[in-house]
Amino acid sequence: MSGAWAIAEQTARESYGRLLAWLSARTGDVAAAEDALADAFRAALEHWPEKGAPKSPEAWIITTARRKLIDHARKQKTRSDAHSAVLLAAEEAESEANSESQFPDERLKLMLICAHPAIEPSVRTPLILQTVLGLDAARIASAFLISPKAMSARLVRAKRKIKEANIPFTAPSLDVLPERLSAVLDAIYAAFGTGWNDFDGAEDSAGGLTLEAIFLAKLLTTLSPDEAEAWGLLSLMLHAEARRNARRDDGAYVSLKDQDTRAWDKTLIAKAEEALAKAWRLDKPGRFQIEAAIQSAHAASRLQDRDVTEDVILLYQRLIELAPTLGAQTGFAAALSNGGRDEDALTLLDGINDHAVSSYQPYWAVRAHILGTLNRNEEARGAYERAIGLASDISVRAFLHHKKKAL
Repeated sequence: MSGAWAIAEQTARESYGRLLAWLSARTGDVAAAEDALADAFRAALEHWPEKGAPKSPEAWIITTARRKLIDHARKQKTRSDAHSAVLLAAEEAESEANSESQFPDERLKLMLICAHPAIEPSVRTPLILQTVLGLDAARIASAFLISPKAMSARLVRAKRKIKEANIPFTAPSLDVLPERLSAVLDAIYAAFGTGWNDFDGAEDSAGGLTLEAIFLAKLLTTLSPDEAEAWGLLSLMLHAEARRNARRDDGAYVSLKDQDTRAWDKTLIAKAEEALAKAWRLDKPGRFQIEAAIQSAHAASRLQDRDVTEDVILLYQRLIELAPTLGAQTGFAAALSNGGRDEDALTLLDGINDHAVSSYQPYWAVRAHILGTLNRNEEARGAYERAIGLASDISVRAFLHHKKKAL
């Protein structure tokens, strides 16, 4: 790959969401901003290899994109008021480009706009993932267990709704923030999970996505420091990120109980504990705080040699009361098994009435482990095969193959 192509790819990976949010905020049209940005990156790939990459790639992209927007507005004979708004955005972009200053980060504003009550609730989180964090429809569809075609259609309708409903591109007042917070938190966590699960074979881009999610969570706690769940989510992600370097041993997957704690980032763990303490002081229990507390207990188990089995079971019971998700129920089953209650764990898994179980890899990995512990080896092998088939990470597949062979 040429240097110019590499710079264009890096700019897209690191700045796409920020540039799209900046353009969208000034045009009021997310879909048009996306098209203009795509055209700008296409132009970069045509011009930069021949003429060299500009000193400020972001400024070049944004200036080119706003010109595309102006051309489109003129061809469509846009109403005079909208046309004036586009021209105003062009003047501002020109000023920014000439000053070499960085563009203001408007991603959190766009996230809150995507969580507007006028947007269908089921599409708010996917819309945030695509517009703010740059994930494609196929990737999002996989996370939400629907077809890419159906997800694409939903996203197109949502963007059209933003324009047609004239949703203002301004940060909402703090009194309406709580009603939009859930979708924003879910999107940030989904982005983190995507980066986390894509670790194998894509360390640079995956690491970038998890760090972006952590950055946005920090931004959210700054905007609304009294939102306990924002602090809980930040704590949860920091605890996970602290163990990143211990997840692999020469490329092989390493489970939490076998990780070398010397590779854990103790500074991040301390920050995670600080964020969790802030959340608890606000006395507004929520899903992310409980999940963070579970991770905190696991860290204490390894670092302080403490038996936290019952603590984790109690935390999962509380989590299921607040948010009985498939992931929470699967985690609860694993916790029960770790406490020697394998029959209870299997009963719990058998009782989950969720069609998503068929394609939820952690469910089959936990089920296989429990069946193996109960010496139901043939069933365990079948569950391991299912888990292996659903695992996208090569090293996780190898880990599960080893567990299956050990039966």
